Amino acid sequence: MKLSQEEAEAVAKRLNYRHNGLVLAITQDLNTSRILMVAFMNEEAVKKSLITGMMHYWSLERGKLWKKGEQSGNFQYIEEVLVDCDLDAMLFKVRQLGGACHHGFFSCFFRKITGKQFKVVEVQVFDPKKVYK
Repeated sequence: MKLSQEEAEAVAKRLNYRHNGLVLAITQDLNTSRILMVAFMNEEAVKKSLITGMMHYWSLERGKLWKKGEQSGNFQYIEEVLVDCDLDAMLFKVRQLGGACHHGFFSCFFRKITGKQFKVVEVQVFDPKKVYK
């Protein structure tokens, strides 16, 4: 899914940016409906995502815009976008190439709570040591 620049700007301007000018971005696998990751987007990330059809996020840790897959090649292609009732959270349904998680898993939600522990319940789909040098 791609929007024109005019359409993307109109959508981006209607959103309710909270948390220091950010909206919540929930990314879901189009085919399996699994939640892949949760991140933040500023207005620029929203516009770039909608115009290019590829996910862009705002990194709180690095303080900068980033394109998902720019280092790993594990891109996310947008197929559908939904916006919540408060206009401060977006759900992106994507086609995920490779793994979404920088720890090498398909989804960032690869740990299950068992008692006091976090148990890894998935297998890595790539080796992050080889991808992020």
